[in-house]
Amino acid sequence: MDVEEPALWVHRGSAPPMREFHRHDDVEVNVTVRGSLEYLLGGRRVTVPEGHTALFWAAVPHRLVPPEEPRDSDICWIHLPLSTVLGWTLPEGAVARIVSHGVVVVPTAAVGEHVVAQFGTWQRDLAAGLGTGTVLLEGQALLLRILAAEGSADTTAADALPGARADLRPVARMARFTAENFRSDISTADIARAANLNPNYATTLFRSAVGVTLGEQLLRHRIAEAQRLLLTTTLTTAAVAHAAGFGSGSSLYAHFSKACGCSPGAYRATRAVTPPVSPAGS
Repeated sequence: MDVEEPALWVHRGSAPPMREFHRHDDVEVNVTVRGSLEYLLGGRRVTVPEGHTALFWAAVPHRLVPPEEPRDSDICWIHLPLSTVLGWTLPEGAVARIVSHGVVVVPTAAVGEHVVAQFGTWQRDLAAGLGTGTVLLEGQALLLRILAAEGSADTTAADALPGARADLRPVARMARFTAENFRSDISTADIARAANLNPNYATTLFRSAVGVTLGEQLLRHRIAEAQRLLLTTTLTTAAVAHAAGFGSGSSLYAHFSKACGCSPGAYRATRAVTPPVSPAGS
C-alpha cells in the first residue's frame, strides 16, 4: 500500500466504494450533507454522522466501510497537503492535534453556515484555472474553525493569515518519510537524514512542532498498522509484527500491550472486522 502524492483536491458527491486501505499525505476534511460515513482508520471504526464535519491526517491507513444497504449520500471532500498546512500560522497545539492519528468530528453548524456552499465555489475556481491561493486560504479558515469547534484551538485564531513557516518544512519531510517507511527497519537518525538534519536537532524540532518525539511518531504508525492488520487480515501475530515494522513478536507484544491496554490476540478477538481481506491486498 503506497502513499499517494499529496495534492489539493476538492470533490462533492456520493461516498465512493473503497475496498482497500489507502493513504495520502494530506489533511482530509469530510462534510456529510446527506448520509453518514463509517471509516476503518488504522485499527478503529469512526463514524461521521449526517450533518457533521470530520478532519484527520490521511497518512493513517483508512478505508470506508460499505453500508449494509446501498443508500444515497452527499459528501463534501477537501484534501489539504500536510506540507502546506504546516506552513500556516496555527495556534499552539493544532499541529499536534492534526498528526496525532485521531479524528476531529464536530457538527457542521458549529463550523459555519456557508461551509457547504464553499465547496461548489472551490470546484468552480479550480476548474476555471483561477489558482489555488484563495482555496487554500479559505481551507485554512475551515480547518481552524473545525479545531475551534472541538475546543482544541483558540477561536480568535481563525483570522490568522498564512505565514512563511520555513522552519516547519523539515517537519513535513520527516512526517512524510515516517509515513512511507515505518514498515522498514528505520531509526530516528534515518528520519532526520531525510530532512538533512542532525538527529538531535531534528528530534527537538519535531517535538516542538508536533508534541511527540520522532520515535513516538514512528511507534504510532506501527501500532496503527498492527491494529489494521489484526482486524482485517488473517495474518499470524508474528507476521503482523514483521509487516508493521516491529521486527519481532515480542517487540509487538510489549509496545502494543502498553499502547492499547491488551495483547494483540485479545485486540483481534474482541474487535474483529469481517470479512477479513487477503494479506496480498494489504
